Amino acid sequence: MKTNYIQPKIRNVPRRRILMCGSAIVIGAMWPKSVLAGAQREETLADDVASVMRNAVSNANPPRLIFNSQTEANRWLHAMSSRLERYVPDVYGRTRLLTNIQYEAMRAGLDTQVVLGLIEVESRFRQYAISHVGARGLMQVMPFWVRQIGRSEHNLFDIRTNLRYGCTILRYYRNRENGNMVRALARYNGSLGRTTYSDAVIGAWKKHWQWT
Repeated sequence: MKTNYIQPKIRNVPRRRILMCGSAIVIGAMWPKSVLAGAQREETLADDVASVMRNAVSNANPPRLIFNSQTEANRWLHAMSSRLERYVPDVYGRTRLLTNIQYEAMRAGLDTQVVLGLIEVESRFRQYAISHVGARGLMQVMPFWVRQIGRSEHNLFDIRTNLRYGCTILRYYRNRENGNMVRALARYNGSLGRTTYSDAVIGAWKKHWQWT
């Protein structure tokens, strides 16, 4: 079945930004259980790998939901929006955020629901979260990635940019681990060899974001 690109209907909804005030900046020490990815290790990337990742983070198309039908897209968006309400109370904000998450996850070939679990564990969906070592945003991306695969003007607090980086990095780690998502998640957290972080993300996915 052909996959369609669907723009969600968000008319007649107040357009307020998602926690866009400066006071939303959070130091990791304040939320030790929810800002975790600061242990990512900088590494030398092969030229071909860096080139692929660089193209992935630089190619920014307008986000849209990717489903086989409008009905399926609406069902998913309604269900996920209800679950996300405790973190993002604004309806428009939830729609915008979920559309970006689903698009970037699908674009990277990742399971959207796992990415939602990762964001819950990493930042509790706080756009301006900062860990004690400087990991930033929804997916807690370390700034060194901008130097390695991005451009100086890339802002890791921007929702789309952060998700694009985070999904690209997670896909890279999954490829390194030959599709083993448990080990890929551990690499994302910088805790390869332990399963505490992977278990937390998978647990959040299965408890709050599972979708069939």
